[in-house]
Amino acid sequence: MTAQDGAWDGRGYEYDRGRFLEYTPDELVESFKDLKSRQLEALVALPCLFAYEGKEPMRVGKLRTIKLRGRSLFIDFELDSAIPPIPFNSIDPLRRLLDIRDWEMNRTHWAVKDEDLFGILREADLLPQGTIQPTVVAERPAPEPPQSQVNSVGAFVTAVLALTKKGKEIFYRGHSSKAKYRLEPSVFRKNSAGDYVHLDNEDRMYRELLVTNSSDFQGDVYSLDRLVRMQHYSLPTRLLDITSNPLIALYFACRSHGEKQEDGKVVPEEPGEVIVFFIDPEDIKYFDSDTASCLANLARLPRSQRDSLDYALPSIGFNKQKAVRRLLHFVKEEKPFFEARMKKEDLRSVICVKGKRSNDRISFQSGAFLLFGHDAVLDELGTPKIGVTRIGVSGKAAMLEELDRLGINERTVFPYIENSARYIAQKFSFKS
Repeated sequence: MTAQDGAWDGRGYEYDRGRFLEYTPDELVESFKDLKSRQLEALVALPCLFAYEGKEPMRVGKLRTIKLRGRSLFIDFELDSAIPPIPFNSIDPLRRLLDIRDWEMNRTHWAVKDEDLFGILREADLLPQGTIQPTVVAERPAPEPPQSQVNSVGAFVTAVLALTKKGKEIFYRGHSSKAKYRLEPSVFRKNSAGDYVHLDNEDRMYRELLVTNSSDFQGDVYSLDRLVRMQHYSLPTRLLDITSNPLIALYFACRSHGEKQEDGKVVPEEPGEVIVFFIDPEDIKYFDSDTASCLANLARLPRSQRDSLDYALPSIGFNKQKAVRRLLHFVKEEKPFFEARMKKEDLRSVICVKGKRSNDRISFQSGAFLLFGHDAVLDELGTPKIGVTRIGVSGKAAMLEELDRLGINERTVFPYIENSARYIAQKFSFKS
């Protein structure tokens, strides 16, 4: 799907990585998020529906090649000359069968669907007689396994100590389920159907919490301070929590454990993982960073204004856009002497930020954050500025007991009285 007129009349087109896999079911996102050679081969094997935003005719074709270019994906494609353009009015009744949702028609993106495109079009008599259906069936690639696997705290500590810093500062993040979680902030997350849950209303959520709980934010100077506090109170934000304490990350990787009952069947415990980030100290920002202010204030722009930004414009033209001028206004509220010029490459970046440790939870968890810019994507395999490796985690219940002996448990990680009470009740409960 594209908003660029005539895009499918040529041979090549470029997508921002942030638009790839939008409106894609979770299980497919997990399979294609890494984009290694086997993922690229599987994508090239799939038939494609090329569409324009709105109600323009659509074309059927295939991809020739896919190339990764920084934060972009370049596709070389070929339209099937035997299949004429399909009018929108003919496709519209089939949208549910093709898993095309309403908002998709108004959003430039690249989705992957688990549907039989040629079969659906043939049943609707939209394919010419004699059209040959592609015979290549793309096998869904399996997610990449962790680079090491541990089942005890001792083995985990050994794995951490074996990491080579090479002048980098190291941070960690724990995921209790490798299959379920990605390296994305909560406001960027999607439901099982691939739709954004909160991103459309990010600016409204920000203001609503300030309206209803204004006294809690009186001491905050920067929008970043407010986002940190909102994150602390579980509001979806564009911040992703990381920590400098590997044992804290291990606790979160183990927190959800044990077998589960689903549809009357016993589901084995999901393996967890600890993601390790390697970041150059010079690339780490602090709470008063100008770049951090620009990215944090994106949360105050309506999504329609964020999506109107044209990054193809030269710097002068880019800064004349209405949305950029409004963003500049927000930044100047907290930094009156900020130079009236935005760096467009910064607005789409992911940066590491050390915020103020304004509450006990952040202090104990040795918390820092990855702050995501507009449509920013952190590649699961890392970027030139943020190296990534993984440690797989199994035997989570036993590891939680070991962590408890080291003073890392619900009471200390979440130092509030209700959590202390829950921890104490569980510790002294009757065990058969």
